[in-house]
Amino acid sequence: MEQDREQTTPEAERAEEMKRRNVMNAIQQLGQSNVPQMESNIYCLSVIGQIEGHLVLPSQNKTTKYEHIIPQLVAAEQNPQIEGIIIVLNTVGGDVEAGLAIAEMISTMSKPTVSLVLGGGHSIGVPIAVSADVSFIAETATMTIHPVRLTGLVIGVPQTFEYLEKMQERVIRFVARHSNISEELFRDLMFRTGELARDIGTNVVGTDAVKFGLIDRLGGLGDAMAELNRMIRARKEQPLQ
Repeated sequence: MEQDREQTTPEAERAEEMKRRNVMNAIQQLGQSNVPQMESNIYCLSVIGQIEGHLVLPSQNKTTKYEHIIPQLVAAEQNPQIEGIIIVLNTVGGDVEAGLAIAEMISTMSKPTVSLVLGGGHSIGVPIAVSADVSFIAETATMTIHPVRLTGLVIGVPQTFEYLEKMQERVIRFVARHSNISEELFRDLMFRTGELARDIGTNVVGTDAVKFGLIDRLGGLGDAMAELNRMIRARKEQPLQ
């Protein structure tokens, strides 16, 4: 009997140590020891902080890495248990090509998608916000629309400015194609002067974003979830092709 107790003691200690580590990890990552576990048919994708592209940002920056987001979207598309995706944005923008890549993937998903802008959906966060089937924005949220800019070494030749202009056209066309705003109005907001103190462009508040046709509806989490569930039910009721 004493021998059996000695044999099981190391296993029990390891299990207890693993349990303590899991609790500590939950506290560090989520600020609480118990995380409610619930099977859901909706996948929540968060785009938070700065969108990190081909260059690694400093460790103190809160970032969303596109090499993490893309596999998540592929997994959500393939998983039969996932019936809808909600994209929650509070981002200052970031890498243009990485943001466009995320936006293109969301826009081409077969499952219903809903986006919700909370706090801010600035810069390249705008195409990601409009890429969903239906977009929402909180009343206090804002979206900054400004021209594309380059960082690092810039060669002062006409080809550099042509490349910049083509990149801006890609953003403008994508936003106009996936929202109700016209290319002319979006371009006007992008190049407007006098509104931003240290830049050109426009800071669009929630109600104005809906008025311009950039975002579909004004609302919060409950509104976004209700619409996503409605889209999921409608998809189930469609006859098989």
